[in-house]
Amino acid sequence: MRIGPRLWLDRLFTALSLMAVLMIVVALIAILLPMLWRGSSAVVFRGTVEFRRMQLEQHGRGDSDDVRAEVEQAARIRQGAYDLLEQFAIVVDPSGMEKRARQIHREFGKQLEHRGVPEDQAAELQSLSKRLRGELLAAFEATEGPEALTHVQTVLAHAGDMRLAGTVAAQYFELAGRYKNALANVDLGRRAEYGVLFRQVQEALRDLLGPPPGSPLPAIIKDQYGATRWDQATRHMERLLWVEKWLPSRPGELLQKVRVPMEQEFRGTVLTKLFPYVREHVGDMLQPRWTCYWQFFFDDSMSSHYFGGVGPEILGTVLVTALAIAFALPVGVATAAYLVECAGDTRPTRVLRTCVNTLAGVPSIVFGLFGLAFFVIYLLPKLGLREGSSILAGASTLALLVLPVIIRASEEAIRTVPRAYKEAALALGASRFRCFVTVTLPAAMPGILTGLILSMSRAAGETAPILCTAAVAMGPVPTSLMQPTRTLSYSSYDMAVGDKMAMLAPHNQFGMVMTLVAIVLLLNIVAIVIRGRISRKLRGQ
Repeated sequence: MRIGPRLWLDRLFTALSLMAVLMIVVALIAILLPMLWRGSSAVVFRGTVEFRRMQLEQHGRGDSDDVRAEVEQAARIRQGAYDLLEQFAIVVDPSGMEKRARQIHREFGKQLEHRGVPEDQAAELQSLSKRLRGELLAAFEATEGPEALTHVQTVLAHAGDMRLAGTVAAQYFELAGRYKNALANVDLGRRAEYGVLFRQVQEALRDLLGPPPGSPLPAIIKDQYGATRWDQATRHMERLLWVEKWLPSRPGELLQKVRVPMEQEFRGTVLTKLFPYVREHVGDMLQPRWTCYWQFFFDDSMSSHYFGGVGPEILGTVLVTALAIAFALPVGVATAAYLVECAGDTRPTRVLRTCVNTLAGVPSIVFGLFGLAFFVIYLLPKLGLREGSSILAGASTLALLVLPVIIRASEEAIRTVPRAYKEAALALGASRFRCFVTVTLPAAMPGILTGLILSMSRAAGETAPILCTAAVAMGPVPTSLMQPTRTLSYSSYDMAVGDKMAMLAPHNQFGMVMTLVAIVLLLNIVAIVIRGRISRKLRGQ
């Protein structure tokens, strides 16, 4: 071939190679950059006063005086929203007032007995209390405004009765007055409809601001606090201010899902004031500020990954990966050395290489099932160890998974060592073993480290093998190799498919994936640096 076409083809293939590398880089950026960007939101975000309160109460972090001052300031502003909610709740759900009316009647009877009121007067007052209680209960149960108002007026007509002054029965008139004021702008015929929407408002406000004052503290940590992040607060505000309804766009057409302002649904009631109040004061209620939550990489998770960090997951991932490499690397290098230095080109050797190549392409779930059957169920119990998932079983399974990669990479690295190195060592009187250990192995180390890098990356990111042998979704930090552990890969999988509570905090899942990618990149960088130093040392630099 002429020199011109050869130069042209050389330039063409060079350009194609550079284009292929560029496409790989662009693909990696397109995949990793959005993931890392969203994952970084688990560390850097706008934290609210609820986040700072949670950190103080659960971890003892922050200035207690400053945090309590912020909480008190926010509570004063939130009280306006709670007052509006309480005024409307009287009509929608008067069960609390019904309970109080019955309690007043019982306490009034005990009060008369304690004061020593004559029996005939006590009976008359008890009868009056019973009538007032009945009128109040009838007002609470009425479905029409005029009917309820009639019963309320009947109760209030006895407000001037001096026999009830100074007694607990005077509280009947307080209940009646509150209910009368609440009835002013509410259509009791829509009580059921109001009830459904009102529960949505209550839930959204509780998720936004936390439990109302005076309510019992929930057992679940997640429910003890409001929105700890501003992005969560934004979602809760959407639920508070809007409701989705199926309405026809035109008469006679199919229903369509539309967003209707919640304020419109409560038009004419006292609750109408709630929505503009929250919208205007939500910043003062939550006091968001930029926060760097670096403890995410060390904290344990709480409320099933809704709060907290990925400290145990990082520890479990590093431990299982390091142990797997510690098991596989010596066996893989020794096997490669045998195949190159000792075994000839025989049929058994070719079959062995074929088996190694085949194992390198076996799906990881097959290794997981093998590890479950062999290590977890059979071998470890036979050795007197506990049966069940454990770090040792998972690391052993991952060692088998990465062993073919290490064998093939080590074998090729040993083959590329110049034959002159070996001949010179043997000519100086070194044995074949010493020649391999002192000459061949150091020269092949860069190639072996390349296989090690690939093996670490695969071992750290695998889910199926450790799902069957080592990983748990939630559990304590392990104290021995015979206990299961949490890992980044399995926990992110569990959050994606099975943990409904964790799906409410997607930033934690992206943060977990970001951490896994960062660990893999860090391990690769460390191995590449070591490989570079060894290569320079071998070149005498």
